[in-house]
This record gives sequence, C-alpha cells and structure tokens, in this order.
Amino acid sequence: MNIKGAVALVTGGASGLGEATVRALVGRGGRAVIVDLNEERGTALASELGDAAVFVKTDVSNADDVQAAVDQATSMGPLRAAISCAGIGIGMRTIDKTGEPHDLGAFQKVISVNLVGTFNVLRIAASAMSKNEPEDGERGVVINTASIAAFDGQIGQVAYSASKGGIVGLTLPAARDLSKAQVRVVTIAPGTFDTPLLKMLGEDIRAALAATIPHPSRLGRPSEFGALACHIVENGYINGEVIRLDGSLRMAPR
Repeated sequence: MNIKGAVALVTGGASGLGEATVRALVGRGGRAVIVDLNEERGTALASELGDAAVFVKTDVSNADDVQAAVDQATSMGPLRAAISCAGIGIGMRTIDKTGEPHDLGAFQKVISVNLVGTFNVLRIAASAMSKNEPEDGERGVVINTASIAAFDGQIGQVAYSASKGGIVGLTLPAARDLSKAQVRVVTIAPGTFDTPLLKMLGEDIRAALAATIPHPSRLGRPSEFGALACHIVENGYINGEVIRLDGSLRMAPR
C-alpha cells in the first residue's frame, strides 16, 4: 500500500513511538491524525507538521472518542492505516512483600488502556477501512503495539505483560476475521526503546539497560519503530504476525 497521500491514524501519537511513527508517515508523504490525551504536545506536533497532520484528543478506551477520531480521519480521505501506540504501565507484584494482593483497580486500568483500547481502535478503524476501495488487493492495515514483556514479563509486570499478551493473542484471529474485508492486522513487540519515559532515568541506569541488549547494545531508537511501521504499511504480504523489535533481547526475571 502506498503511504504517499494515504491517511493514517496514530494513537499515542504525541510522543515516543507514536510521534516517531507520525513523523515517519508524514515524511513519506502521508497524512496523520494524531490521537493522544496530551493536548499540549499533540497540538504542537500537528502545528509543526502543518497540513499533513491534525490532532484529536482521545481516550482510546472510550468508544465515542475513538469513533470521533476515526471520523476525523475519514473526513480527510480513505483511512488506510491505524497504528496503536498508546499505552501505560505499572510496577506491582501479584502480592507485595507484606503479602498484600495486587491492587485490582490498577490491574483493570492497565488492561483497559492497553488491551481494550487497542481492540477499540482496531474494531472501529477496521470498520471504516472495510468501506474503502481496494488498493492492490487491500483496503487497509491495523498495526498494534505489544511488547517483549508479552513473552518475557519481569517481576512486577503482571498487569503490563497480561495486557500486551492479550494484544499478541488477538493478532491472528483478528487478521483472520478481517481477511474477507481485505484489512491486515500486524503487531510489533518492541524491546527497550529510548522513549521520553526512559529519558527520565539516570544515565547509569540507561547504560545498564543498553548493556543487556545483545546486538546492537543500545536502546532502540523510536525512528526504527516508525520505519518498521511504515514498512508494514507498504508490504502487503505481512499479515497476522507479531514482529519482535528488540536487538535479540530476552529479559531476565528482574
């Protein structure tokens, strides 16, 4: 599918992996709907990119919010790609050192944003894509973001790993569901990336994280995630797959 002239929706698009994806799409001639809760960053990025991007403040777990964002995208032209990068994480063990159980509300919040939010975007975007005229045998592609924590979850990551494991699990059945509609579904499972969250850590901690990655021994660059997202859009034969993007990292228990 040709990115040039295409409309794409990117959740979590105001920073980190989402921002890098927005920039990659626009750099290849696409138009982007930046979906995020951070109005200040989202508006600033849209203003910087000019006519190629608009910002829509959106809670991905809210059906009406996501429908409004998709409606904005389709008003700009056929929605050809939806990339979900929005997500949250917490560090909490199943029981703590005193034997107290994991906070249920915190677990439900992570599942709601990461898993339910991802599916919410997938279902509404795919519905809009199904009405497109086919381009080279396809109508659109939905790209989800999981994590290698879906496979190698560490101590304290039960909520985060469960949410990302759910995204991995829905990838193939969703791709099969949407095959008749000619809409692809692909998931990227990134490793340790140099996002704004990690930039808040000390340089010694960042260096220690980088040293655990076999090759290249550095943190992933958000632009590398954006480049892969663009390749998935352009490569019509990638479907129903989860792609690890992690420098061959396999995380230890802690």
